Amino acid sequence: MKYPALGRLLAAIFFLTCLTKSTYAAGPDPESLTSGWEFARVDEGIWRPATVPGTVHTDLLALKLIPDPFAGTNEKAVQWIDKKDWQYRRKWSMTAADLNYDVIELDFKGLDTYADVYLNDHLILQSHNMFTEHVINVKSFLVAGNNELRIVFRSPVKADMPAFLKDSVIYPAGNDASDIPLSIYARKAPYHYGWDWGPRLVTSGIWRPVYLHKWNKAVIRGVWYQQQQLNNEKAELNAKVTLESFTVGSYSVRIRNGQAILANMPVTLQAGKNTVDVPFRIKSPQRWWPNGLGPQTGYNLQAELVNNKEAIAQHQQFVGLRTIEVINKPDSLGESFYVKVNGIPVFMKGANYIPQDNFLPRVSQQQYERLFGDMHTSNFNMVRVWGGGIYEDDKFYELADKNGILVWQDFMFACTLYPSDGAFLENVKQEVADNMIRLRNHPSLALWCGNNEIAVAINNWGWQSGYAYTQLQWDHLLKGYDRLFKELLPQLVQSYDPGRFYFPSSPISNWGKKEDFTKGDNHYWGVWHGMEWFEAFNTHIPRFMSEYGFQSFPGMETINTFAAKEDYDIFSNVMQAHQKSPAKGNTAIKTYMLHYYKAPKDFPSFVYLSQVLQAEGMKMAIAAHRRAMPYCMGTLYWQLNDCWPGPSWSGRDYHGRWKALQYYASEAFRPRLVSSVIEEGKLCTYVVSDELKDRTADLILTAVDMQGKQLYRQELKNITIPANTSRKFYSTDTSAILQGKDAATVIYYAQLRIDNKDAERDIFYFAPAKDMNLEMPQIRFTFGKQQQKEGEVLVTITSDRLARNVYLQLEGAAAAERPEENYFDLLPGETKTVRLLTGRNPEEIRAALKITSLVDSYKH
Repeated sequence: MKYPALGRLLAAIFFLTCLTKSTYAAGPDPESLTSGWEFARVDEGIWRPATVPGTVHTDLLALKLIPDPFAGTNEKAVQWIDKKDWQYRRKWSMTAADLNYDVIELDFKGLDTYADVYLNDHLILQSHNMFTEHVINVKSFLVAGNNELRIVFRSPVKADMPAFLKDSVIYPAGNDASDIPLSIYARKAPYHYGWDWGPRLVTSGIWRPVYLHKWNKAVIRGVWYQQQQLNNEKAELNAKVTLESFTVGSYSVRIRNGQAILANMPVTLQAGKNTVDVPFRIKSPQRWWPNGLGPQTGYNLQAELVNNKEAIAQHQQFVGLRTIEVINKPDSLGESFYVKVNGIPVFMKGANYIPQDNFLPRVSQQQYERLFGDMHTSNFNMVRVWGGGIYEDDKFYELADKNGILVWQDFMFACTLYPSDGAFLENVKQEVADNMIRLRNHPSLALWCGNNEIAVAINNWGWQSGYAYTQLQWDHLLKGYDRLFKELLPQLVQSYDPGRFYFPSSPISNWGKKEDFTKGDNHYWGVWHGMEWFEAFNTHIPRFMSEYGFQSFPGMETINTFAAKEDYDIFSNVMQAHQKSPAKGNTAIKTYMLHYYKAPKDFPSFVYLSQVLQAEGMKMAIAAHRRAMPYCMGTLYWQLNDCWPGPSWSGRDYHGRWKALQYYASEAFRPRLVSSVIEEGKLCTYVVSDELKDRTADLILTAVDMQGKQLYRQELKNITIPANTSRKFYSTDTSAILQGKDAATVIYYAQLRIDNKDAERDIFYFAPAKDMNLEMPQIRFTFGKQQQKEGEVLVTITSDRLARNVYLQLEGAAAAERPEENYFDLLPGETKTVRLLTGRNPEEIRAALKITSLVDSYKH
C-alpha cells in the first residue's frame, strides 16, 4: 500500500474539519455516497451488503446474522461485536471529465470511531473521534476508471485497552457496564457503553453520510452571523465568511434575504483559507421567541461568492434575532440561575434529552419531527441535550429553531473523570471547535455546559475512597478536571462562540443540604435514589431544577415488542434485563406504588399504575417549581425519551408513544397553571402565568363529596393574574373545607374562568388514592358531531361518579395514534370531549377503543 506524506495530510485534515457546511455552484451538487457499500469482519473477509449511514450491529441484524439486541435478553448475545475489527468498502467509476475539477473532496460527516480510511489503497485519514467531520481533498488519489473507498474500523475495545493497561488508575466510570471501563478513553457517545436506562451496545460504522464534492475556483466553508446590536429600529450584524480559494483573484461576497441584497463586498482571495467580515443591517427586525411567548420569526439568509458576475458558491442559514442571557450570580437569596430572552426573564419548561436509539442512523427525519412536535404540543420551551449522548444532527437544531425550543447544550462528558494528557485534550479541542462552529448560528442555542454531574460527584460520590486513589493520584485527576473544564473548554467558547454562557458542570449544587437549594441549578434525586416520598418535591425547591425524575414501564404495546407473556413479571429475566437501574429499579417502583395506591391486579395493571404513579409524582414537582417562581426559574425533568424499549424515567417511550407523564407535563407546562397545595395546615391555591400581559379572570373554588354533592364554594371575581409570575390567590384552613368529613371522601377543585369560559383547572385530593374508597364508575362515550379535521375524531366521555386517571387505549395503535388528553380525572356526572389523533373511522374506533380508570387496576 502507498502512503502519502502524513504530516502534510493531517494538517490539511485538521483545518478542514473545523469548518462548517458548504454549498457549491461551480460544479455539480455534492454526491451522496450512500449506496453500493459492503462490509466484512476483518479476520473473516466475507463481504456482505451494508447500509450507509449505519452501524455494524444493524448491518448484521439486517442479514439475520445476529438476534435483535433489543428483544428478550439478546443484549448479552451480541457483546462479541465490539471486540472485532470491521471494514466497509464502496467501488465506483469516474471518467476523465469527472476529474476535471480544481478540487475533489470526500466529506465524512461522522465515523464511529477508530477509523483508517483508504482511497485506492492510499491512507487518506485516521480518525479517532466520533463527533468530528472530516473533509479531505482527494483529487490526487482518484483515477479515471474504477475507484475503491475502504474504511477499517478498529475495535474500540482493542483500541483503548492499551491505554487502560498503561494507566495507573481506574477511572470512576460507574455507568460503563463493562468490568473494564474503557469509555473514558474514546471520544464516542458515552451511553454506548451502557447507562442506567440503556444497554451496552458499543457500535462502529459510518454513522453519518459521506459526500463527494467537486468544485472550481473557490468555495464558502462557513458563515458565522454575529449579532452586534438589536433594537426595535434595526439589527446590526456581521457575517464572518470563511472561504477557501484554489484560484487567486477578485471576487465579491454578497448577503441576501430573498431578493433583497443586504451587503455586497469586493474581496481579493489568496490561495487557501480566507476570512472576510461583511457587516450589514436589517431594518425594523422581527424577533425570534421561545415557544409560548411569540413567533419563531427569522431570516433565511444566503451568502454568495461571486466571480465574473456569477454566483459560484452559496451558503444558506436561518438566522433568528434575539438576545439570550443566563443570569447566574450571587443574590440576596443565594445564587441565581435563570434565562432572559429579549430582556425578559423566562421560566424554562422542558426535559432532558438522550439519543433516540442505540443505533443512531436508524433515527429518521419523521422521528425528529414527531419529537419536536411533541415538545411543542407539550408546551416546552427548553430541552437539555445531556452530556452522555451526542452532539445532535443538524435537523435537531433546525427543528428547535422552528419550534421555539431553547437548547441547553452539554459537551459530551458525563459522570466520570477523564484523561488530561496532551493527545486527549487535542482530540477534544478539535471536537469542540467542530461542533461549536456547526451550532453557533442557531437562535435556539441558549448555553454551553461543560459536563454532567462530574463536579458534584467529585465532592459527594466518594470516588477517592471508593477507587482507593492515593492523594497524589487524586490531585492529578482533579488537576486534569480543571484543565479540561475550567481552562480548555471556556477558552474554546471564548474563541468560537464568545458571549454565549458557559459553566463547567451541572448541577452547580448538590441536594443533600438545605443551602444547596439556594445556589444555581440542581439535580434533585432525593425522590427515587434517596427513596423520599413525592411530597419532598414541595419542600426541596432549587433556583433551577435541571434534573429530577421517577421511573415507569412503557405501555403494553411496547413491552410486547421485547417480551412474551411468560415474561409478564417485574422480576422475570427479561424485565430485569431491560431494567438498567438494578440497585432500585422495579423494586422502587413497587415500593412507591404501594405507598400511594392499592395493589394492582395483574401485570398490565402494574404497567398502567407505574405510569400513573410517575405522572402524579412529576406533576407535584412541576407545580412546586412553577409556584416558586421567581425564586425557581426552571424545571427540566429526567427524561424526555428512550434509546431502547424498557422501564425508565421517560415521558415518551422508545417508539414515541406517550406515557402518562407526557400528558401530565403537557398540562402542567401550559402558559397558565392553577395549583393547590397544603402549606402549614392551610389549603392554598396559586395561579401561575408565563404570559407577558396581565389577565382578568374568575377563580371558582369548589369542594364536593364522592357523589358530587357540593360541600364548599368560593368565587373570586375579576382577579388580576399578573404577567410572568406566580401568586397565591386563596388560603384557608383545611377544616373549613372538610367540615368534619373524612379527608378521603372530599374532592377540591379550583377552576379558572376567562371571558366567561372555563380555562385551566386543578383537582386536589386530601388523601392518597389508596385511602379513597373508589367505586366502579360507569364510563360511556359517543362520537362528536362537530366538524373535524382529517385524521382527527372527537370522542365525548361521561362518568356517573368520580373516575380517576381515565385511560383511553386504541388497540393496535401506531405510535402517532393517540388522544390529545389522557389519564385525566372525571368528576361525578362530568362530560369531557377528547380529540383522537387517528385516521380510523368511528366504527373502527368503537371496536378498538378501551377505556379504563384507576379502580379497574385494583385487586377486588
